[in-house]
Amino acid sequence: MIRILVAEHLPLVRHGLVVSLAAESDFEVVAEIAAGEDIVPTALEVKPDAAVIDVDLPGVDGLTAAARLHEKAPRCRVMILSSQPNPGQVRRAFAARALGFMSIQVGTEQLADGIRRIAAGRRAVDSDLAVAALQTADNPLTPRELDVLRIAAQGAPSKEIADQLFLTVGTVRNHLSRIMCKTGARNRVDAVRIAADSGWL
Repeated sequence: MIRILVAEHLPLVRHGLVVSLAAESDFEVVAEIAAGEDIVPTALEVKPDAAVIDVDLPGVDGLTAAARLHEKAPRCRVMILSSQPNPGQVRRAFAARALGFMSIQVGTEQLADGIRRIAAGRRAVDSDLAVAALQTADNPLTPRELDVLRIAAQGAPSKEIADQLFLTVGTVRNHLSRIMCKTGARNRVDAVRIAADSGWL
């Protein structure tokens, strides 16, 4: 039997996952939780073989939780689910040591097969997403430019970014200009979108 922990914050989706997975003869759902911060403590208690984790959990997000789970319970393999999968998420999921990544819209049979694969220590990811992730460019932004963009992503104006990073407004504008040049973005909002989709933020 493959013992599975399900982490999904939407009750109806979580219930659907649990019912679907429990119907498989070789699966046993040993825990179902709604919050990312509960993943590691619960896993240490129930010792699952695999964890199915939504990427968009509130509080501690799914990717952060996956990285912590790998550190604290490395024998538990992780499958990340996303409602809006993109290459950046795939790259970040693998960086967090997840073995699987799938859209939450996949069929039960495909998800079950993916869980069996990760439980055996193999990767399970949609082939189109995997290719797209491999083709995504490496991050061209410096650590300071990423700092500026992260704060800009929260809607902060240049002066607020400058205050938070102890920079001048002119330096922030220079950073934003270089960011837009490097990403090919039309404006800072577009730069945030490109960086997020590429997995740089």
